[in-house]
Amino acid sequence: MIRFSLLCDKDHEFEGWFSSSKDFDGQSERGLVECPVCGSKQVGKALMAPAVAVSREDTPRPLAMDPEKREMMRKLRDMVQTVKQNSEDVGDRFADEARKIHHGEAEARGIIGHASSDDAKSLIEEGIEIAPLPEFPEDLS
Repeated sequence: MIRFSLLCDKDHEFEGWFSSSKDFDGQSERGLVECPVCGSKQVGKALMAPAVAVSREDTPRPLAMDPEKREMMRKLRDMVQTVKQNSEDVGDRFADEARKIHHGEAEARGIIGHASSDDAKSLIEEGIEIAPLPEFPEDLS
């Protein structure tokens, strides 16, 4: 077995194990190699340094997800996208707008935005239901 450092077209790095370089090439040509972060099939070998012992404190790279986990991540991404498409983005006014909606001072509707951890705690303590939306690596680039 040989381990390759791989890189997708969205610059996500991960590792994959193959029986040979030819095995990687064959699987890649058949569309079987995909990024575990974003699902892209545009994957190539990254530059690799020779094997050198390193500290255990290195950040581990994601390993390929099994199909069930990949499907679960796809569904989660779809759900977040649906929430975003059906909500008004109020940005940094989130806490104030949530309070206005809760107290009937503004139209009831779905909103998204940003709140500090203190604001989020206060909203919850006031009985205002909120939930964070996950951010995915591709959202942050």
